[in-house]
Amino acid sequence: MAQEQSGAGAVKILAVADEVVNSLYSPQLAERFGDVDLVVSCGDLPYSYLEFIVSTLNVPCFYVHGNHDCDEHLSCGDILGEPGGWANLDRRTAIYRGVILGGLQGSIRYRPGPPYQYSDFEMRTRIWSMVPNLLTNRMRHGRYLDILITHSPPFSIHDAQDRAHRGFLSFLPFMARFRPRYLLHGHQHLYGREEYQTRFLTTEIINVFPYRVIEW
Repeated sequence: MAQEQSGAGAVKILAVADEVVNSLYSPQLAERFGDVDLVVSCGDLPYSYLEFIVSTLNVPCFYVHGNHDCDEHLSCGDILGEPGGWANLDRRTAIYRGVILGGLQGSIRYRPGPPYQYSDFEMRTRIWSMVPNLLTNRMRHGRYLDILITHSPPFSIHDAQDRAHRGFLSFLPFMARFRPRYLLHGHQHLYGREEYQTRFLTTEIINVFPYRVIEW
């Protein structure tokens, strides 16, 4: 089901993924990013870290799960099963200040059992479950989607050769059909000169590891 908040003007988005950044997990967060309008998480981050971000910035926050996400056991004995204050965007769409967001969680399945891992066929069926919302967006707003939030990259774009870090082939026809302006992902850690932004047709694909700011 789509969530909608209307508005006009520029939208500044903070995107995070995969690695806790000490300077963000501190009072510097408000000093550096107190002007952001929206935060998105591409997965594989502690829920307590995400809760700190939402409580500090106090803006709408949306996330998808990464393949390493799991319940977090706190020192007080509590268990976090989800990040409080964040909206799960998996297979959903949401609208904030005119920006249409959608999400697809998880990585390619590289071992049996764990949640948030899928075969490419399973991801295609998950994409199909989004189609009614995407068609509704098209009828109401003239476009399907502006930003797709994923954990995994697409196949052959920002992915790796090993099984665990191979991207989803099904993301390529998704971008060709629904034409999001951005696909934001994590999963692939960047420590050198690796490419983090690539254009595919009309979509800018950005690896946000460990964080990026996108001006809309």
